[in-house]
Amino acid sequence: MTQPFGIGDRVRVRDVGAIGHNRTPRYVRGKVGFIERCCGAFPNPEALAYGGDGLPKKHLFRVCFLQKDIWPNYEGTRRDAVEVEIYEHWLQGVEKP
Repeated sequence: MTQPFGIGDRVRVRDVGAIGHNRTPRYVRGKVGFIERCCGAFPNPEALAYGGDGLPKKHLFRVCFLQKDIWPNYEGTRRDAVEVEIYEHWLQGVEKP
């Protein structure tokens, strides 16, 4: 099973109005961050929640977002960040600027 992203890759979280069980917070949808770590491949919890087997397994990534990129009026330091674990099917690669 090939890992679709590597540490440091820039990714955008898909901005879809998914109904039902999912683990992707709305506040990061459509936002760009970078892969901080690959946590491994696991059965898809969105399929498991509805009685499926969760296969094929999906890679889970810890994605780091600068808080100023999530909340436009954020008044903390430019380096403040939040990390969120997100499954691969929610992520899209982003070209480096």
